[in-house]
Amino acid sequence: MNFTKVQGAGNDFILVEASEVNPDWSQMAVAMCDRHFGIGADGLLVLLPSHLADFQMHIFNPDGSEAEACGNGLRCLAKYVIDKGLLSRKIEGAKPLQNLSLPLSFKGEGDKGGEVDRVRKSNGVDKEFLGKGLADTETQEILVETVAGIRKVRIYRARGKPAKIQVGMGEPKFRAEDIPVVIELGKGDLVDIKPMLSYSITVGSKELLLNFVSMGNPHAIYFGQYPVSDFPLSQLGPEVEQHKMFPNRVNFEVANVISRRQIEARVWERGVGETLACGSGACAVAVAAQLLGYIDNKVDVKLPGGILEVEWDKVGEVLLGGPAEIVFTGEWSR
Repeated sequence: MNFTKVQGAGNDFILVEASEVNPDWSQMAVAMCDRHFGIGADGLLVLLPSHLADFQMHIFNPDGSEAEACGNGLRCLAKYVIDKGLLSRKIEGAKPLQNLSLPLSFKGEGDKGGEVDRVRKSNGVDKEFLGKGLADTETQEILVETVAGIRKVRIYRARGKPAKIQVGMGEPKFRAEDIPVVIELGKGDLVDIKPMLSYSITVGSKELLLNFVSMGNPHAIYFGQYPVSDFPLSQLGPEVEQHKMFPNRVNFEVANVISRRQIEARVWERGVGETLACGSGACAVAVAAQLLGYIDNKVDVKLPGGILEVEWDKVGEVLLGGPAEIVFTGEWSR
């Protein structure tokens, strides 16, 4: 089985095209992601054809569980399909994945308000998706089908070469059932985000004020007043991830607001452990910080592996930008 090692801000993945193979991907992820006896990675990306978008992506964690969303993985996938010339030929002849939660939950293709129609919009440049100052940049758009929905990836080119990759991460959600989190809420149909912000729990002997956000996957964010390097993440991360209030476990972010344009953060990823970066985690941190009034609508999230750029207007989807690189290729023979 041929594979490609990719990374975005130190968040590293093994990428496999599922055109000729169809193993148990959960078991493959456990074996391949092992950093001592396997290739070593934060996750396994499986690239598939799609009837709804240009490509389909599934991501499996090192413990074999499947993740709903992955911003760094999406950028790495976009880098891969561009470098390999897959946009012209797509992936043909692939066998369908087995043992997955398919069919995926998308709005109907024929629905005029459906997600595919909404993200495609037109063949021209989506000015709302572009950041200021980028309207004259040559761009290319890729639609990727994920468990969390259709995600739009835009590649900005300078002199014909990719200069920046930006991912539309979808709109954040705050309902307890969307995260999900088990807490006491008021009655009524309106979404009250107040209970999702600064919710106090005690982990070990430490009180944490957590902020809950869904980016297609669950996040709990803690803002401290000291450098994130001082936080005992290896000790408290597993306890927060597996806390009984999170029926599907949770990704845990520790953040410190440096200024209205910069946040430093560390991430304990569900099913992985601490990683050098997390795209959906950076988005969740930025969303929570903005709702709390800490930052403006654009912020650099500084993680141990690099800086991710996040934009959110408090209305639409969250935009994520950052690096993506192909590291090496190889063949898995087990």
